[in-house]
Amino acid sequence: MANPQEKVSFGERLKQIGQVFSFTAKQDKWFIPLLAAAVLIPVALTVLVVLLTGGYIWIPIGVMVTLLAAVIVLNLRSNAAMMNAAEGQPGAAASLIENMRGDWRVRPAASSTTQFDMVHVVIGRPGVILLGEGNPQRVRGLLGQEKKRLSKVIGNAPIYDFVIGTEENQLAIRKLRSTLMRLPRNLTGKDVNALDKRLGALMARPQMPKGAIPKNMRPSKGAFRQQRQR
Repeated sequence: MANPQEKVSFGERLKQIGQVFSFTAKQDKWFIPLLAAAVLIPVALTVLVVLLTGGYIWIPIGVMVTLLAAVIVLNLRSNAAMMNAAEGQPGAAASLIENMRGDWRVRPAASSTTQFDMVHVVIGRPGVILLGEGNPQRVRGLLGQEKKRLSKVIGNAPIYDFVIGTEENQLAIRKLRSTLMRLPRNLTGKDVNALDKRLGALMARPQMPKGAIPKNMRPSKGAFRQQRQR
């Protein structure tokens, strides 16, 4: 279920902005020059207009324009930096959608393998969305299995599937948010709630990952003997 947004204090908000600023500055070499230009150009124009016209009313307008330009640069460059950092990271697609605005119900790694291939299940107004991450061949097999499993409970709800990656016929993670936002709104809020409950009941039983079981997770031979003796 989508968690209700908690109120954030002014101090916490400033701390978050500082963290975003620091992260973006480390990831993006053009961030500081672009931010400096976004601040200095409106300030210079404001000073010039005030000197030429003598109208001090331009000062608050210049301040607002400067702040707006700085926020736009920070938003655009920080989003680009986060997309670059997230590319290729397991679970990045689920994490990105969990932080999107709107009613998106995310179940990370609803199906997975021991090789870190995974399929995330997302429920929203478009319907059911499956996002595969990992080796493309294994992921497509997981997607097929997950479609078959979900078809038992989703009824007529549309189902979409994407393989996250940078190769042909794959969806780049930087385009994931915009792609999901462009999908048609096929369901009402009530439909989403009902679908979420049905999928929740289906997924309540955990699945074992596909693939070879690691040695440290295998039961000992003595355990099998004890089972036969009972």
